Amino acid sequence: MTRRPLLIAIDGPAGAGKSATARELAVRLGLPYLDTGAMYRAVALLARRAGLGPELDGEGRRAVVGFAERLGVGFRGDPRAQRVILDGEDVTEALRAPEVSQMASVVSAIPEVRREMVRRQRELAARSGGVVEGRDIGTVVFPDATLKVFLTAEPEMRARRRFDELARRGVAASWEDVLEEQRERDRRDSTRPDSPMRPAEGAVIVDTSRLSLPEVVEAVVALLPGPPRTP
Repeated sequence: MTRRPLLIAIDGPAGAGKSATARELAVRLGLPYLDTGAMYRAVALLARRAGLGPELDGEGRRAVVGFAERLGVGFRGDPRAQRVILDGEDVTEALRAPEVSQMASVVSAIPEVRREMVRRQRELAARSGGVVEGRDIGTVVFPDATLKVFLTAEPEMRARRRFDELARRGVAASWEDVLEEQRERDRRDSTRPDSPMRPAEGAVIVDTSRLSLPEVVEAVVALLPGPPRTP
């Protein structure tokens, strides 16, 4: 019998620490890392470059679906320094711009976009397993994952992490705007009709509000089946 590859699904809202945790887990366990959010951000970046904003009409939605269907995105480098390549261009930094983040939440609520991204994500991770993070990985993309984890944190803590991230990158933003943008993104992600964000059946909920990154990683590793894994 062929043994199924190890697949860890990490879901949760923005600012809960999904990306950092998933990257460290992938390095520690020697697994591929897939940032599904970067795929939606790539679609959002194309939409923004096409002059589209958060308020999409019918024509705008069709254009976004077209971007998703033709998306030429790939990943390079180890998990801790992974680069996102869009049609041959390194867009790693561009994907983190506030306007792209806002647009990503909008385009990810379009059912046709989600279905196309889910198809691609399953193709990328099904063969060799890995650590996959996003907002519907355990509920929709890989409901039979080896381990399903839902990371969360207090809203103010999540907004503070995002605010600090923007400051480190030299992006000017007010605390009030960051907090409001996060609340709006949480609302869209949790109420969209297609694949709303919620803990998957059987997922373990981990509150990262008072935990350091190493502590979060240790908590997830401890949940894995089989013998303990060491670095």
